[in-house]
Amino acid sequence: MSAERNIRTNFAFYPPEDDGGGAWQATLEALERALRQAFPEPTVEYRNSAIHGMTVLDFEIELAPDVWIEGTAAMPKPDYAYITLTDVTANEAAVFATWLRDSFAPAPQLVRFASSLAMANGAETPWPLPAEGDTAEIEDVLRRHLDSFDTP
Repeated sequence: MSAERNIRTNFAFYPPEDDGGGAWQATLEALERALRQAFPEPTVEYRNSAIHGMTVLDFEIELAPDVWIEGTAAMPKPDYAYITLTDVTANEAAVFATWLRDSFAPAPQLVRFASSLAMANGAETPWPLPAEGDTAEIEDVLRRHLDSFDTP
């Protein structure tokens, strides 16, 4: 029996490009409020991104006891947004993605994702996050995504 590799990578979550311009219709302030409601004592900080020249929200949240993840979000206009998690496993990303899909995005079909592993291999098209299913099912999709680009 082979053990699954617990790859750490960055995951980015985006609204779809072709949803009629609606995207998530969110702001960084709305995301901050949602993070504060969902996760105990998150750390949040606004800063100006030198790379993108826009205000971003950096956050650190506790997904489970002693399991912390870091992320950055940008929502420069109503029809565009991204949230990036840094150095996470598929399991950690799946917990966040489930929350994002079920509690923040205005509809479950409005979340796509990509990984830095995929981008490093030339893949630029985000995959759709399943519109239904629990965290284990989302983790399976994230692992399949990573497996399609991982070459041990």
